[in-house]
Amino acid sequence: MPVLERDPWRLQYFEHVPCPEHVVIPTDDPDCWLLSPAHRWIYDKLKVAETQALSAGPHGVMPASFPVFSKPVTNLKGMGIGSRVIRSAAEMEHGYAPGHMWMPLLEGEHVSTDCAVENGRVAWLRHATGLAWDGGMFRYWTIHAQAFPGLAAHLAGWVDAHMAGYTGMMNFETIGGTIIEAHLRFADQWCDLYGAGWVEALVRLYAEGRWTFDDSARRDGFSMPLFAHHGHGFAHPPAAVQTEIRTMPGVKSLQVTFHEGKPPQDHAMPPGGFRLAVINATSLDAARAARRRLAAAFDPRLVLSQD
Repeated sequence: MPVLERDPWRLQYFEHVPCPEHVVIPTDDPDCWLLSPAHRWIYDKLKVAETQALSAGPHGVMPASFPVFSKPVTNLKGMGIGSRVIRSAAEMEHGYAPGHMWMPLLEGEHVSTDCAVENGRVAWLRHATGLAWDGGMFRYWTIHAQAFPGLAAHLAGWVDAHMAGYTGMMNFETIGGTIIEAHLRFADQWCDLYGAGWVEALVRLYAEGRWTFDDSARRDGFSMPLFAHHGHGFAHPPAAVQTEIRTMPGVKSLQVTFHEGKPPQDHAMPPGGFRLAVINATSLDAARAARRRLAAAFDPRLVLSQD
């Protein structure tokens, strides 16, 4: 299967879709960086800021005003590692970190957008927003059926201006319509919620360089995690329980998002909690019902209450 998927719980989306052996579809940023040398510059967040004429600079260059948002210039592992708000010049001096940058502290809606790009032009896109919780966690993500016309136009213009010759998937994170991160991949956590035939269209894009997908039946989807307290080891739920959850009304998929044989501290997780699983569903009620059933398979003293 030529889809490069490092998380085995997401292979379920791709393993039954034929794909030519010579085609390689990345889902992880380190692979994207290796496979796209002409466009890997987008992982330089300082350059991405400069393409939008934002006030930004590396640590060592003092911002003209505060607060600012500080983060690594390049971070291929995600999860917000090393990011924080800096509120004064003294804090900036004390928190100096080589390889980090600052940019404006943005306000507005935080949106994740997947785009299919055909020869430097956006051919399809879909937006998702998360309901933030504590410690870098999200209660759930909504994968919207509705269009975001202003944001879509901004992203299409940016791709047209900066991604000449690129064909493949892209993911953008924006706050208030400003790009904060760009990736040469899609968000593989919820691609099953994009509709029947989407993975086949993905394969066609990489195999033939063209995007064809009937998106007329799109509907809202929901991606809901289950978190537990850090500092504990966990076993996967019994196979019968997993099958039961996957067949519940409205449930599209269940991802058990940790490795049983790997120490908990070696998983990349948000500081607020250890993610046990993700449930994708076509309604919030269906997602919540499935999460409650899944939570019952773990020690209730360790599971974080999210309802």
